[in-house]
Amino acid sequence: MSPNVKYGAKHFINRELSWLAFNERVLQEARDTNTPLLERVKFAAIAASNLDEFFMVRVAGLKHAVETADSEPDLAGLTAADQLRAIAERCHAFVESLYALTTGELLPALATQGIRLSTGTEQTGNPAVGAHFRDAVLPVLTPMAIDRARPFPLLASLTLNVAVLLAPAGGEDERRLAVVQVPPGLSRLVPVPSDHGRAFLLLENVIRAHLSQLFPGQEILEAQVMRVARDAELDLDEEGGRTHLEAVEREVRRRRRGDAVRLEMEANASRELVELLRGQLELEPADVYLIPGPLDVRLLAGLTDLPGFDTLRDPAVQPADVLMGPEQDSIFAVLDAHDILVHHPYDSFEPVLALIDQAAEDPDVLAIKQTLYRVSAGSPLTASLRKAAERGKQVTVLVEVTARFDEERNIAWARALEEAGAHVIYGVRGYKTHAKICLIVKRTSRGLRRYVHLGTGNYNERTARLYTDFGLMSSSAALAADAASFFNALTGYSDPPRLNTLTMAPTGLRRRMLKLIERERRRAEAGHPAEIIAKMNSLVDREMIEALYDASRSGVQIGLNVRGICALRPGIPEISANIEVVSIVDRFLEHARVYYFMNGGAGDELVYLSSADWMTRNLDKRVELLFPVLQADHKASVINVLRSMFRDNVKARTLKSDGTYVRAARKRGDAEFRVQQVLQSDARRRVTAAAERAGVILRPAVK
Repeated sequence: MSPNVKYGAKHFINRELSWLAFNERVLQEARDTNTPLLERVKFAAIAASNLDEFFMVRVAGLKHAVETADSEPDLAGLTAADQLRAIAERCHAFVESLYALTTGELLPALATQGIRLSTGTEQTGNPAVGAHFRDAVLPVLTPMAIDRARPFPLLASLTLNVAVLLAPAGGEDERRLAVVQVPPGLSRLVPVPSDHGRAFLLLENVIRAHLSQLFPGQEILEAQVMRVARDAELDLDEEGGRTHLEAVEREVRRRRRGDAVRLEMEANASRELVELLRGQLELEPADVYLIPGPLDVRLLAGLTDLPGFDTLRDPAVQPADVLMGPEQDSIFAVLDAHDILVHHPYDSFEPVLALIDQAAEDPDVLAIKQTLYRVSAGSPLTASLRKAAERGKQVTVLVEVTARFDEERNIAWARALEEAGAHVIYGVRGYKTHAKICLIVKRTSRGLRRYVHLGTGNYNERTARLYTDFGLMSSSAALAADAASFFNALTGYSDPPRLNTLTMAPTGLRRRMLKLIERERRRAEAGHPAEIIAKMNSLVDREMIEALYDASRSGVQIGLNVRGICALRPGIPEISANIEVVSIVDRFLEHARVYYFMNGGAGDELVYLSSADWMTRNLDKRVELLFPVLQADHKASVINVLRSMFRDNVKARTLKSDGTYVRAARKRGDAEFRVQQVLQSDARRRVTAAAERAGVILRPAVK
């Protein structure tokens, strides 16, 4: 069948609406009464946080497109103005649903379990609360009057503020507006005495109850909590002689005063106050969200970490350690014998940290080269790199300083690495470096040997307990040679490297993927079995989607496990009837990118791991890596994970051709199959069996 078919807007789903559908699936987890209560609360906080970022990045971008008269439609045929209208309708409904759940179910359920959060002003008159306000809050507050001489203040994005409408004492008609910022450095949860469990007031309500101390001689007509979200995109115009680092620092500072994109107000705010603030912020009526509960549901995340209440949480994660006994203290010797494949969080992240730390300690290690995108605060990995540099090893770190919302942290620890003697490269001009790779050069009795770690996720031991990702450690000469060429290209002036085993974006990854899809299509067309299974976070790129449509039309069976955005419409007759799309939203964030091609089967299957989603930005505008899984047992393990995603009948949702998601159907008599729980049990069983065969006593798993 000829692949040359023109696909139109009706064959694609708008990416923004698809993302909103993903966040609705996150909120469904908060509704699921089979999930422990504090985990439900956590999902509600995540959904709220996701929505904040969506407004600051995606909505801000669409508003900018409207302002610049950009009328180019997206894949689904929607202009920026069309998308903003659809987003507003969907988001207002989402916020209503979020607060109905939070105030109607979650907070009452928490109260019955001994965690009480007062969302009103009750108890604010308690003498202990008054003393707390006087001693710990009042000294930090700064009332800001707004009049002709004092313009509307620049309210930082996502900070809480109390908008106060005042009337002077003495019966004057003039009304005055003032703003009091809720100090972000103070805990928003103010503990109060309780006979049963834990009880809290909201800091903003404590402030509101004591406003008379800030405005003596004024009549307080109204006081409402508000929050503004602002444009958070970085505009990196690097002309004018600034270094890339200076440009990022300048734009991070500018982010705090970006254009407003959303105003949240308490639902009982007067129309007068809402319109006054909306005008000051230059927002449209649809940009105003009247909230029937406490603003910023992210505050609930603070309740999930309260000590005790363990019965309201999921059991602690017990990652398996794939290294046996003495192996844990000599990773280089293990890698001399065989590769190590790890699947986080089911497998521990400790071997990755140990690899870098042992490299820093080993006097025979001469050089460490590494890309870093997002690392944790106080990361042991960056500590190991500093130690290596201080001991005179050649340490080269390519830091992506434009990792969204982590820019300031990345700049801080990158400078600490420089002070220790490491050579730090602050990104690649024009491209975001998203590849996850480490190369270690070691002196051995047989000459220099190189060791490589490649991953689908960040070098972050904290998110490795929450995100599902694969990592491969190897001493393969072919991988190491390509890794060396990759780093030389990024740190020097060389042309794009010629790689034999790795594939790099933006130079060859798109072409490689399209070639593999086309090969399966031709096999199907020739009457041979053909199959593609792909796991990713997002699928948006038009060329990749059209290639999948062509393959489906030729008879290739295609399974797509797409956690978030999916612009492809499955199940369209004669177009995508052979494509199934499944999304898993569960305890762990599905983050790994995995690509399988049948390639004739019978051991010839091709399996790749990657840092790249099938999005235009990943394929064309980022530095990414794709690497093969070659060891037979590792390949079988990855394929098992891929196929298991489509067996989940508890947390899986299937995408329909109309863009809606439905929970996976469970046939009568079918046992529950929750893929994340199954993989966790499999990992422990696999490692325990290996230890028994080797006669090794396992170390306790790291929680």
